[in-house]
Amino acid sequence: MKKAITTLTVGAAMMAQTAFAGPNLVEGPGVNPGCFAPWDATTNFMQWDKREGPFRIAVVNGFVGNTWRIQMIKTAKAFANDPSIASQIAEFKVVSTGTDAPAQLGAIEDFINQGYDAIITIAVSPDGFDRVIRLADRNDVVLVPFDNVLDTTKVMQVNEDQLAMGRMYSEFVLEQLAAKGVTGGKVLEVRGLPGNSVDRDRSIGINEVFAADGGDWEMVSVVGMWDDGTTQKVVADAIAVHGEFAAIVAQGGSNGMVQAVQDSGHPWVPVSGESENGYRKALAQYSGDGLKGISIGQSPGLVAIAMKAAVSALEGNVMPQLISVPLPVATYDELEDGKNFWSDLPDNFFTVNEFPPCDVNISGPAIMAQDEADVN
Repeated sequence: MKKAITTLTVGAAMMAQTAFAGPNLVEGPGVNPGCFAPWDATTNFMQWDKREGPFRIAVVNGFVGNTWRIQMIKTAKAFANDPSIASQIAEFKVVSTGTDAPAQLGAIEDFINQGYDAIITIAVSPDGFDRVIRLADRNDVVLVPFDNVLDTTKVMQVNEDQLAMGRMYSEFVLEQLAAKGVTGGKVLEVRGLPGNSVDRDRSIGINEVFAADGGDWEMVSVVGMWDDGTTQKVVADAIAVHGEFAAIVAQGGSNGMVQAVQDSGHPWVPVSGESENGYRKALAQYSGDGLKGISIGQSPGLVAIAMKAAVSALEGNVMPQLISVPLPVATYDELEDGKNFWSDLPDNFFTVNEFPPCDVNISGPAIMAQDEADVN
């Protein structure tokens, strides 16, 4: 009887290990640290069992209602066809599920049950994914959130430092205001998509810096959804209600922010924004008139780094649990047509799509040739 119980116990333990395979926690360093840089010194390293390619990969997007998300999907499609990775992909699918978390979770579960090797996702919410993480581990599927990441250390993730981005936004405009002798006033904060970790972390960074400055600042917050049209409306409404602002700190929808300021007759003030081509055009054109701005690119090309990381993990390489992609920054006095903005490309094109340490360089024409439709 004791022997039978021991056998059952060992068997149950082996089944449990099999049921929750997933990655192993291992010692670093990881592969290609120039591309897959660990977030910091405390970052853990993961390793999945090596398997033979080519692989089945899916991108499960949520919200698709702004130009950044549309370009991200186009970039994913363009990169899947790039010679640097195309031979490693047997099948590639893309779906966008909207802002409903259960719909996104259901889509991820469906791809796991279909036997896909890796799933790349922009999470609708930073939590609530425990169930699909367990399912991915049971099926040895590599799940890679990027951009809007999860509040967990159980999956490999790819992102830029959103908290640092928010701080840099505020530090820049405060430096510009100090140079003008301005030590107080109303500051308009234009937030992104509610419920996302990116919006949350950028806003924390923005407000931390102003709170620590010691100036007499009144923060006014509006929700622009990182969308040009929405941002233009809410900025115009804020100007109509509150009057003049000392500065505008926008997370995104930067073209709309500039257009609203211009249309309202509001004076040019120090601003922050994303890496939209039109925003950088405006900074280059109007900086001499007072539109002094900083542009930090949360690139739609992050999807390519996430795809490349997934393939690397499937090949059995040691990977950081949280991969840090450097922030590409350009201020108004660093802009150069043909280098970090393009006068002959659309205003809503996001300018940062090159990652030299990763050998990823997706051309504007290759991206624009794609569409944002689902591939299923």
